[in-house]
Amino acid sequence: MTDPIAFIDLAAQRRRLGSAVDEAVLRVINHGGYIMGPEVKTLEADLAAFTGAKHVVSCANGTDALGFVLMAKGVKPGDAVICPTFTFAATAEVVAWTGATPIFVDVREDTFNMDIASLEAAVKTAKDLGLKPVGVIPVDLFGLPADYDAIEAVCQREGMWVLCDAAQSFGATYKGRKVGSIGMATSTSFFPAKPLGCYGDGGAVFTDDDELAAVMRSIRVHGQGSDKYDNVRIGMNGRLDTMQAAILIEKLKIFPSEVEARDRIAKRYNDLLRDVAIVPDTPEGYTSVWAQYTLRLPGLNREQFQADMKAAGVPTMVYYPKPLHQQTAYKNYPVAGNGLPVAERLAAEVVSLPMHPYLDEATQDRIVAAVRGALAPRTAAA
Repeated sequence: MTDPIAFIDLAAQRRRLGSAVDEAVLRVINHGGYIMGPEVKTLEADLAAFTGAKHVVSCANGTDALGFVLMAKGVKPGDAVICPTFTFAATAEVVAWTGATPIFVDVREDTFNMDIASLEAAVKTAKDLGLKPVGVIPVDLFGLPADYDAIEAVCQREGMWVLCDAAQSFGATYKGRKVGSIGMATSTSFFPAKPLGCYGDGGAVFTDDDELAAVMRSIRVHGQGSDKYDNVRIGMNGRLDTMQAAILIEKLKIFPSEVEARDRIAKRYNDLLRDVAIVPDTPEGYTSVWAQYTLRLPGLNREQFQADMKAAGVPTMVYYPKPLHQQTAYKNYPVAGNGLPVAERLAAEVVSLPMHPYLDEATQDRIVAAVRGALAPRTAAA
């Protein structure tokens, strides 16, 4: 019997790290600085050095990271914030927190990222509804940065800020610019399944804006001023746990080599599957960290494909089966233009295969063989 295949193999990474993580956690246990201990500042400095960002504000999770920025910017009812519909709920959730209105835009079928024509339409939609478009939250889906030159051009013209949702793309680059150094601010998540993940929840915001960073640091600890009993604004309890910071310090040391491995594995997938499925290519000048490796299978019975893959011992996932504008909590918010047809089509076509830095060629060959086997009836019919 063959061993089961892991969708994301955190155990393999754990073996590589060896005792380093154990020792890092034990140091925290021994020094007792469990809340905002010294490792938090060390991690923030390490992340700043990695990205080139002037300020890094760590936090409890990727959703809080987005929320910090919107709170610091004073986003409020009557404001509109534009975000893609083909993403996880957190991107729009934080907009709704503030009482502002998320306006959903379509994505490009080749990159899964924000479509610029739809962004332009969303600005008009906001104004037609009597809302003030204040910002855009592009999402770097599956590890690939959005088209920031085009997005920034629209935002500069309209007086809007850009908050990059890099929950899946930390470690990637866009035309020589590192994720974390783009836009007014960049948020990310350290959820365990992310390319750089901790052993619980965690997140961070990256910015070069001194004032924004100072306000976010206050928001992180209940809106504190000169001390924690002098609260100068409404905040939240959004601190990163010291043990998670200690773990991330060790993981960041091996992260560059993991990013290289992810890219190598993704390119091999592409070479082996391009003739039977629509594979995810990376545009010129971009790099991806391949948070997910996602195929498009138009016209296929996806449930049957997944069942066939499962029968072959290969796990698959669908990110995301329903765009946000079709979900119960968000279906009454406005959409750009005349609808979001590409996102609706992609939601029915996408399926993700196992992807992590420790996927060896033999295991990858098993996955590829299962994909080709599951697709064989359609290929033969064609």
